[in-house]
Amino acid sequence: MHPSRRGLLRAGLATTSAAVLGGAAAGCAVPAGSTGRNMTLWYWGGGLSDKLVEDAAKRFTQVDLKATQIGGYFRSKLLTTLTARAYAPDITGLKGEDIASLLSNADQFIDLNTLGADRLKSQYLDWKWAQGTADDGRQIGFPIDTGPCVHYYRPDVFRKAGLPTEPAEVSAAMSTWDGYFAAGERLRTRVKGAYLVTDLLAVLNMGIGQSAKRFVDKDRHFIGDQEHIIRAWNLALECKQRGLVSPFKSGTVDQTAALEDGRLPSQLGASWVSGDFKSQLTKSAGKWRVAAMPERPANDGGSFLGITKYCRRPDVAFEIITWLLGPRNQTRGFVEASLFPSTPASYEMAAMRKPDPFFGGQITNDIFARAAQRIRVAYNSPYDMALKQPIMDELTSVHVSGKDPRRAWRDAMSKCRRIADHLGVS
Repeated sequence: MHPSRRGLLRAGLATTSAAVLGGAAAGCAVPAGSTGRNMTLWYWGGGLSDKLVEDAAKRFTQVDLKATQIGGYFRSKLLTTLTARAYAPDITGLKGEDIASLLSNADQFIDLNTLGADRLKSQYLDWKWAQGTADDGRQIGFPIDTGPCVHYYRPDVFRKAGLPTEPAEVSAAMSTWDGYFAAGERLRTRVKGAYLVTDLLAVLNMGIGQSAKRFVDKDRHFIGDQEHIIRAWNLALECKQRGLVSPFKSGTVDQTAALEDGRLPSQLGASWVSGDFKSQLTKSAGKWRVAAMPERPANDGGSFLGITKYCRRPDVAFEIITWLLGPRNQTRGFVEASLFPSTPASYEMAAMRKPDPFFGGQITNDIFARAAQRIRVAYNSPYDMALKQPIMDELTSVHVSGKDPRRAWRDAMSKCRRIADHLGVS
């Protein structure tokens, strides 16, 4: 299913952000509308717990904290205010899919280490902390949530196929991609009309997310033609070759219906997908369970808070951020807004260890927590999405149009290299 709260970056956004923010870096004027007493916080719907934000405004009385939910293209609106140096927020949300493009323009934000962030680093997942850190060590993003990926499945359908049904058993039997695909073959032959995977992109993206590499390294070299990407590509092709891919399109009513009636009894997805399931799959409530992903988890989603360089009271802004995003309040963020914490201490709190009726009374956060702590630290380049797009497009051509996989890979690499040259990536 497509993310309900997180959108993917489209190709070319990285270069746009560099150009826009580059113009903003020339001046350091205090933006119009800013005073020492007023303090603004920008976030998007579902990006923070609204109740928690309201409590912060009541708690920090040394400023008048005005929190505003920004609709539409959040990133574009933030860049516009930073460019104009007018009405920029003091504190702002930074979406996970945007953070890489903003790190290369860290001078638009206050280095949170100068306010004491480095002393709090040990309280947060190391890979998540690294995502908000610029190459020179400046910390512009303070972790909000994460999106650890797991295996959602239907034990009632698995039972019909003669597959394991308990979460621990499913995790063990499908601990490898081959084990997962073998289960899919058994499912296909024993349950008429049932499929393991909605589309090939789900497998490709999970395969890439499991790696410690992406498409560009720290030295600005293109590495999208290396083994870690080839392996993810081949996993997706194998899934197709073994007949495990459904005819349904992700994010459509057809997919929702198939999830409800058991024709799609298995989905790999992030922790926040559980919220989508609960709101969309009301007829199958209680029939779902959660197990570990094949091989190792990936991450999909999760955001940050940052302080812009125009903030007049960065000390107070930092107090607000660290209060909002401490372990206890990250637990509140999960309960009130389904934001899976980036603070491991939250995972043992009682509020996160309650049985979930939608998942048959399973304590699902045990699975999510283990996944969150096993995600690899990966270098994220602002150009990753632009270079990933041709590979996704060509894989779609293989699936939909029957394009020869070898030709599709060659065409993808040719397009990637042209884009890399345009972006100045060697």
